[in-house]
Amino acid sequence: MDFLTNRLQHVRSGHICSTTITLNTGVPQGCVLSPFLYSLFTHDCRPLYGSNSIIKLADDTTVINLFSDNDKTAYSAELQDLVTWCADNNLLLNTSKTKELIVDFRREKGRMHDPIHINGMAVERVYSFTFLGTHISEDLSWTSNTSSLVEKGHQHLFYLNTLKKNHLSSTILVNFYRCTIESILTNCITVWYGNCSVADRKALQWEVKTAQRIIESPLPAIEDIQKKRCLRRAHSILKVSSHPLPIAFSNYYPPEGVETFS
Repeated sequence: MDFLTNRLQHVRSGHICSTTITLNTGVPQGCVLSPFLYSLFTHDCRPLYGSNSIIKLADDTTVINLFSDNDKTAYSAELQDLVTWCADNNLLLNTSKTKELIVDFRREKGRMHDPIHINGMAVERVYSFTFLGTHISEDLSWTSNTSSLVEKGHQHLFYLNTLKKNHLSSTILVNFYRCTIESILTNCITVWYGNCSVADRKALQWEVKTAQRIIESPLPAIEDIQKKRCLRRAHSILKVSSHPLPIAFSNYYPPEGVETFS
């Protein structure tokens, strides 16, 4: 039996087994080789032009393009190449789930962006979409993202209150809060919190204050968590010699040997 082809598989439930079939696609679920094989087989899915970027994660692929003067030549060519690459590698590109988001801050009025087409089908243009759990809007505001996080976090406050009524210790309540509420409110916080509106920040902090009243124990403020994570991210970037950002930190970081900001 080959690892990638002619793999026999059946499903067993108790003492009952399904009929055995032969698989020639994919790998067994949970296989340790899956990440390596994914990187290997998608390595040649790369941008054709320097103005384009391709972000790949599992079955999600995002094409990013910076264009001016409404010249979408490189963008259109990139999309067509991606469609061809998928066809050559026996992958199905779901056009109905493909979305286009355009960020355009130019002041000219009446600008029109022609829709792109994949396999003869127009791609829907959206004003906001979810990318890896974070809501991104065409105006790069974070109100929709914050509202979504606050709503999810608020749902878990009910469970926190229930645990409190059952007289669980403050240690358990704090751990529950950090795992189920704080983790939601601070998801990708280094990306979006710096550009949040005052109202959005107050909404986030209100969730923390509500949890704090329930637990009757101090909890870290959202802004403090964001600052700490930004510092941690900056330190990790500085450790990578090939990273393009360290030069941007030269005016903010203290001399070598000093661990705090000047």
